[in-house]
Amino acid sequence: MKEKNQPQEKLWNSNYLKVWVANFMIFFSFMLLTPLLPLYLKETFDANKQMIGIVLSGYTLTALIIRPFSGFFVDSFPRKKVLLIFYGLFCVFFGGYLMAGSLLLFAIVRTLHGAPFGATTVSNSTVAIDVLHPTRRAEGIGYYGLSNNIASAIAPALAIYILHLTNSYELLFWLSLITSGIGFAINSTLKLNDRELIKDKPKISLDRFFLLKGWSEGAAMICYSFSYGVLATYVAIYGKEELGITGGTGFFFMLLSIGLILSRLIGSRTLRQGKIVQNASVGICISLCGYLLFAALHNPIGYYGAALVIGLGNGHMWPAFQTMFINLAPHTQRGTANSSVLISWDIGVGLGILAGGVISENVGYHWAFWTAWIVNLVGVIAFFAYVRQSFLKNKLR
Repeated sequence: MKEKNQPQEKLWNSNYLKVWVANFMIFFSFMLLTPLLPLYLKETFDANKQMIGIVLSGYTLTALIIRPFSGFFVDSFPRKKVLLIFYGLFCVFFGGYLMAGSLLLFAIVRTLHGAPFGATTVSNSTVAIDVLHPTRRAEGIGYYGLSNNIASAIAPALAIYILHLTNSYELLFWLSLITSGIGFAINSTLKLNDRELIKDKPKISLDRFFLLKGWSEGAAMICYSFSYGVLATYVAIYGKEELGITGGTGFFFMLLSIGLILSRLIGSRTLRQGKIVQNASVGICISLCGYLLFAALHNPIGYYGAALVIGLGNGHMWPAFQTMFINLAPHTQRGTANSSVLISWDIGVGLGILAGGVISENVGYHWAFWTAWIVNLVGVIAFFAYVRQSFLKNKLR
């Protein structure tokens, strides 16, 4: 009885609250633009589907390239300084969209912008894990993701409303610049304790850039994010061209985010109880059903219903997989573990954007979405056949 009455360590401490809000600002500024960029490229530069895929995948490519190094940086240097440098660069690049007057210039700016985005998300989430008490860490990772989800629920709907009201993409670029700047200002007030830095590892070591023990978890994550990359990038154009849904993309992302939020609130409790593998198992199965619904039903029910179901699945899956990576790594490799799960996600999203553009241009959207489901199914089979047993065997805590 005594243990039950002992007060829990505080979850929402001031530093955690700051990085939570700063992460909200990262994804709010990001999601203001992301769902509408395919339309922007088509309307402004007359880009076709394949070209849109190539231009937008550049962002993911540079985010992917920087992830391993950003994990190394946050483990090897003072995290607040690293975070502020990357966050500041992330803000500045929004100004580049305002000056990009051609498709080539836009592609260059968009591609370069992926690097500070990739590094900032690694740095910010690693700091969030640092400032959580170990007994609240798995739960805190789940709640941290709510900042992404709430931003993803609000930003696309607001962006579409503003665009319909003003017909100005420039205004959206300005709003992204301002909101990301607010996040930078909030993070500048963080007060972090000194910590152990990596000093004794070999100069050249692959394990400093990717957590090798998590290779199978990473491979499965690539399959799940491939599906998301296809869906999230082409949902607006698909809805407009084939279903006649012109203003519903914001509602699609809102439903997706509602599902994410609900499942994270439920999943955080089970994560606190140590049910990491169970959360991941439930999440990937629910998401698989959502992608099947989207691919099979070519009507508003399939369109909007899939958003909610995929959100429910991904909300269980993502924090569970992130916790799995963290539990596979020693404390000195927390940044590397954190960047590894994001690297895996980026690879899948980038491949999904590219493949989705090629497939939809040549054989249509329906084949692109069926491909997304099939790849997702491969990831689910791999998880139950190998990944979960590998995690249980290799985890450190």
